[in-house]
Amino acid sequence: MSGFVSFVGAGPGDPDLLTIKAAARLDTADAILFDDLASRTILDRARRDVKLVPVGKRAGRPSPSQAEVNRLLVEHAQAGLHVVRLKSGDAGIFGRLEEEIDALRKAGIAFEIVPGVSAASAAAAAIGIPLTRREQARRVQFVTGHGVNGQLPDDLNMAALADPRATTVVYMARRTFPALVERLLESGMAPETPAILAENVGHQDQRITKSNITGLARVLAEGGPSAPAIVLYGPLAEEA
Repeated sequence: MSGFVSFVGAGPGDPDLLTIKAAARLDTADAILFDDLASRTILDRARRDVKLVPVGKRAGRPSPSQAEVNRLLVEHAQAGLHVVRLKSGDAGIFGRLEEEIDALRKAGIAFEIVPGVSAASAAAAAIGIPLTRREQARRVQFVTGHGVNGQLPDDLNMAALADPRATTVVYMARRTFPALVERLLESGMAPETPAILAENVGHQDQRITKSNITGLARVLAEGGPSAPAIVLYGPLAEEA
Protein backbone atom coordinates (compact mmCIF):
# COMPACT_ATOMS: atom_id res chain seq x y z
CA MET A 1 0.00 0.00 0.00
CA SER A 2 1.40 3.40 -0.98
CA GLY A 3 1.96 6.05 1.60
CA PHE A 4 1.35 9.77 1.36
CA VAL A 5 3.60 12.75 0.73
CA SER A 6 3.25 16.18 2.32
CA PHE A 7 5.23 18.92 0.60
CA VAL A 8 5.87 21.29 3.50
CA GLY A 9 7.19 24.83 3.23
CA ALA A 10 9.52 25.30 6.20
CA GLY A 11 9.66 29.07 5.88
CA PRO A 12 12.96 30.96 5.80
CA GLY A 13 14.49 29.25 8.85
CA ASP A 14 12.95 30.96 11.88
CA PRO A 15 10.97 28.19 13.66
CA ASP A 16 8.47 30.79 14.86
CA LEU A 17 7.44 31.29 11.21
CA LEU A 18 6.54 27.63 10.76
CA THR A 19 2.78 27.28 10.23
CA ILE A 20 0.64 25.23 12.59
CA LYS A 21 -0.25 22.87 9.75
CA ALA A 22 3.42 22.40 8.84
CA ALA A 23 4.26 21.62 12.48
CA ALA A 24 1.47 19.05 12.59
CA ARG A 25 2.80 17.30 9.49
CA LEU A 26 6.30 17.14 11.00
CA ASP A 27 4.80 15.57 14.11
CA THR A 28 3.17 12.73 12.16
CA ALA A 29 5.86 12.07 9.54
CA ASP A 30 7.54 8.68 9.29
CA ALA A 31 10.29 10.07 7.06
CA ILE A 32 11.45 13.60 6.25
CA LEU A 33 13.39 14.39 3.10
CA PHE A 34 14.83 17.81 3.79
CA ASP A 35 16.71 20.59 2.04
CA ASP A 36 20.04 21.91 3.30
CA LEU A 37 18.41 25.25 4.03
CA ALA A 38 15.86 23.73 6.41
CA SER A 39 16.65 24.79 9.97
CA ARG A 40 17.85 22.12 12.41
CA THR A 41 15.55 23.71 15.00
CA ILE A 42 12.62 22.96 12.71
CA LEU A 43 13.73 19.35 12.26
CA ASP A 44 13.92 19.04 16.05
CA ARG A 45 10.12 19.37 16.09
CA ALA A 46 9.73 16.00 14.40
CA ARG A 47 9.24 12.69 16.22
CA ARG A 48 12.40 11.21 17.70
CA ASP A 49 12.04 8.02 15.67
CA VAL A 50 11.52 9.78 12.34
CA LYS A 51 13.83 8.88 9.46
CA LEU A 52 15.77 11.97 8.33
CA VAL A 53 17.04 11.95 4.75
CA PRO A 54 19.14 14.95 3.56
CA VAL A 55 18.48 15.71 -0.11
CA GLY A 56 19.46 19.36 -0.31
CA LYS A 57 21.12 21.07 -3.24
CA ARG A 58 23.75 23.79 -2.85
CA ALA A 59 25.53 25.48 -5.74
CA GLY A 60 29.08 24.22 -6.21
CA ARG A 61 28.73 21.40 -3.70
CA PRO A 62 28.14 17.66 -4.17
CA SER A 63 24.42 16.99 -3.92
CA PRO A 64 21.88 14.41 -5.10
CA SER A 65 20.46 14.89 -8.58
CA GLN A 66 16.81 15.77 -9.00
CA ALA A 67 16.23 12.28 -10.40
CA GLU A 68 17.70 10.79 -7.21
CA VAL A 69 15.50 13.00 -5.03
CA ASN A 70 12.46 11.89 -7.02
CA ARG A 71 13.46 8.25 -6.65
CA LEU A 72 13.89 8.52 -2.89
CA LEU A 73 10.56 10.29 -2.53
CA VAL A 74 8.71 7.59 -4.46
CA GLU A 75 10.62 4.77 -2.74
CA HIS A 76 9.74 5.94 0.77
CA ALA A 77 6.10 6.57 -0.10
CA GLN A 78 5.75 3.17 -1.77
CA ALA A 79 6.95 1.64 1.51
CA GLY A 80 3.70 2.89 3.03
CA LEU A 81 5.22 5.82 4.92
CA HIS A 82 3.89 9.31 5.53
CA VAL A 83 6.68 11.30 3.92
CA VAL A 84 7.29 14.99 4.51
CA ARG A 85 9.28 16.65 1.76
CA LEU A 86 10.57 19.66 3.69
CA LYS A 87 11.53 22.61 1.51
CA SER A 88 12.83 25.99 2.63
CA GLY A 89 10.62 29.04 2.23
CA ASP A 90 7.51 28.25 0.23
CA ALA A 91 7.75 24.98 -1.68
CA GLY A 92 6.05 26.43 -4.74
CA ILE A 93 8.57 29.23 -5.35
CA PHE A 94 11.66 28.01 -7.22
CA GLY A 95 11.68 24.78 -5.23
CA ARG A 96 11.46 22.29 -8.13
CA LEU A 97 8.11 21.28 -6.73
CA GLU A 98 6.62 20.52 -10.15
CA GLU A 99 9.27 17.89 -10.92
CA GLU A 100 8.65 16.01 -7.68
CA ILE A 101 4.88 16.21 -8.07
CA ASP A 102 5.21 14.76 -11.57
CA ALA A 103 7.21 11.81 -10.20
CA LEU A 104 4.52 11.11 -7.60
CA ARG A 105 1.71 11.32 -10.12
CA LYS A 106 3.45 8.86 -12.42
CA ALA A 107 3.83 6.47 -9.47
CA GLY A 108 0.19 6.92 -8.40
CA ILE A 109 1.10 8.40 -5.01
CA ALA A 110 -1.20 10.91 -3.30
CA PHE A 111 0.19 14.17 -1.98
CA GLU A 112 -0.65 17.55 -0.49
CA ILE A 113 1.07 20.94 -0.49
CA VAL A 114 1.45 22.87 2.77
CA PRO A 115 2.51 26.44 1.91
CA GLY A 116 5.19 28.25 3.86
CA VAL A 117 6.38 31.80 4.45
CA SER A 118 8.45 32.77 1.43
CA ALA A 119 11.95 34.18 1.64
CA ALA A 120 10.64 37.30 -0.11
CA SER A 121 7.94 37.93 2.49
CA ALA A 122 10.32 37.21 5.37
CA ALA A 123 12.99 39.50 3.93
CA ALA A 124 10.57 42.37 3.43
CA ALA A 125 9.32 41.95 7.01
CA ALA A 126 12.88 41.88 8.37
CA ILE A 127 13.75 45.00 6.39
CA GLY A 128 10.56 46.74 7.52
CA ILE A 129 8.97 47.43 4.13
CA PRO A 130 5.90 46.19 2.26
CA LEU A 131 6.25 44.45 -1.09
CA THR A 132 3.51 46.52 -2.72
CA ARG A 133 2.02 49.99 -2.41
CA ARG A 134 -0.69 51.82 -4.32
CA GLU A 135 0.71 54.06 -7.05
CA GLN A 136 4.37 53.39 -6.16
CA ALA A 137 4.66 49.61 -6.49
CA ARG A 138 1.57 48.17 -8.11
CA ARG A 139 3.15 44.85 -8.88
CA VAL A 140 5.54 42.40 -7.21
CA GLN A 141 7.47 39.87 -9.28
CA PHE A 142 9.71 36.94 -8.39
CA VAL A 143 12.45 35.84 -10.75
CA THR A 144 15.21 33.26 -10.52
CA GLY A 145 18.79 34.33 -11.12
CA HIS A 146 19.74 30.80 -12.23
CA GLY A 147 18.77 28.85 -15.30
CA VAL A 148 19.22 25.08 -15.51
CA ASN A 149 22.87 25.68 -16.41
CA GLY A 150 23.51 27.86 -13.36
CA GLN A 151 23.76 31.01 -15.46
CA LEU A 152 21.42 33.97 -15.84
CA PRO A 153 18.55 32.85 -18.10
CA ASP A 154 18.63 34.30 -21.61
CA ASP A 155 14.88 34.63 -22.01
CA LEU A 156 14.06 36.98 -19.14
CA ASN A 157 11.37 39.61 -19.73
CA MET A 158 13.65 42.60 -19.31
CA ALA A 159 10.89 45.15 -19.91
CA ALA A 160 9.06 43.77 -16.89
CA LEU A 161 12.19 43.47 -14.75
CA ALA A 162 13.15 47.09 -15.51
CA ASP A 163 9.69 48.40 -14.57
CA PRO A 164 10.31 51.29 -12.12
CA ARG A 165 6.89 50.79 -10.50
CA ALA A 166 7.38 47.16 -9.55
CA THR A 167 9.03 45.45 -6.61
CA THR A 168 11.30 42.75 -7.98
CA VAL A 169 12.69 39.90 -5.91
CA VAL A 170 15.58 37.94 -7.40
CA TYR A 171 16.07 34.46 -5.95
CA MET A 172 19.47 32.74 -6.15
CA ALA A 173 20.91 36.14 -6.96
CA ARG A 174 24.45 36.00 -5.61
CA ARG A 175 26.40 34.86 -8.68
CA THR A 176 24.32 36.30 -11.50
CA PHE A 177 23.03 39.64 -10.21
CA PRO A 178 25.92 41.65 -11.74
CA ALA A 179 25.00 40.24 -15.17
CA LEU A 180 21.34 41.01 -14.55
CA VAL A 181 22.16 44.61 -13.65
CA GLU A 182 24.01 45.04 -16.96
CA ARG A 183 20.85 44.01 -18.77
CA LEU A 184 18.65 46.19 -16.55
CA LEU A 185 20.74 49.23 -17.37
CA GLU A 186 20.57 48.40 -21.07
CA SER A 187 16.78 48.21 -20.69
CA GLY A 188 16.61 51.71 -19.24
CA MET A 189 16.53 51.14 -15.49
CA ALA A 190 18.16 53.94 -13.51
CA PRO A 191 21.51 52.91 -11.94
CA GLU A 192 20.46 54.49 -8.63
CA THR A 193 17.37 52.26 -8.33
CA PRO A 194 17.27 51.25 -4.63
CA ALA A 195 18.20 47.63 -3.91
CA ILE A 196 18.67 45.43 -0.87
CA LEU A 197 20.66 42.23 -0.43
CA ALA A 198 19.16 39.90 2.19
CA GLU A 199 21.36 37.00 3.30
CA ASN A 200 20.44 34.07 5.56
CA VAL A 201 16.94 35.44 5.99
CA GLY A 202 15.23 34.07 9.10
CA HIS A 203 18.46 32.89 10.74
CA GLN A 204 20.45 34.38 13.61
CA ASP A 205 23.22 35.49 11.26
CA GLN A 206 20.81 37.25 8.93
CA ARG A 207 22.42 40.23 7.18
CA ILE A 208 20.79 43.09 5.28
CA THR A 209 22.81 45.30 2.91
CA LYS A 210 21.16 48.45 1.53
CA SER A 211 22.41 50.07 -1.65
CA ASN A 212 21.28 50.48 -5.25
CA ILE A 213 21.40 48.03 -8.15
CA THR A 214 24.85 49.10 -9.35
CA GLY A 215 26.27 49.18 -5.83
CA LEU A 216 25.02 45.68 -5.06
CA ALA A 217 26.32 44.46 -8.40
CA ARG A 218 29.81 45.63 -7.41
CA VAL A 219 29.55 44.01 -3.98
CA LEU A 220 28.43 40.68 -5.40
CA ALA A 221 31.00 40.75 -8.19
CA GLU A 222 33.70 40.82 -5.51
CA GLY A 223 32.53 37.44 -4.20
CA GLY A 224 32.61 36.72 -0.48
CA PRO A 225 30.52 34.35 1.66
CA SER A 226 28.23 31.91 -0.12
CA ALA A 227 25.25 32.38 2.18
CA PRO A 228 21.82 31.99 0.58
CA ALA A 229 20.73 35.40 -0.67
CA ILE A 230 17.92 37.22 -2.40
CA VAL A 231 17.88 40.74 -3.81
CA LEU A 232 14.92 43.11 -3.66
CA TYR A 233 14.92 46.21 -5.83
CA GLY A 234 12.39 48.86 -6.70
CA PRO A 235 10.93 52.07 -5.27
CA LEU A 236 10.02 50.69 -1.84
CA ALA A 237 13.59 49.54 -1.14
CA GLU A 238 14.51 53.21 -0.72
CA GLU A 239 12.47 53.34 2.50
CA ALA A 240 14.43 50.61 4.27
